[in-house]
Amino acid sequence: MEAVKAGFPRFVEKTATEKDCLFYGFTVSGDEVLCREAYESADGVLAHLANIGALLAEMLTMVDLIRFEVHGPAAELEKLKKPLAHLIPK
Repeated sequence: MEAVKAGFPRFVEKTATEKDCLFYGFTVSGDEVLCREAYESADGVLAHLANIGALLAEMLTMVDLIRFEVHGPAAELEKLKKPLAHLIPK
């Protein structure tokens, strides 16, 4: 868990450059890490995932992804179905 927490600043630093990011941060609850974030559009989500892809891949070697939720207007969610399918979003 300490190695995971140590990586949080790297994610935040990369995300700070994203123009469509409204907010981004991590919370730890027991042995679960929660990342809460919001973007202007589906395009912002996809740009974010491209930007932090290598960091996310590294983190996923240390943790299990147990839930990935996406909320937004139906038209924007439709744009994310194929690109996010591998994350099995709810």
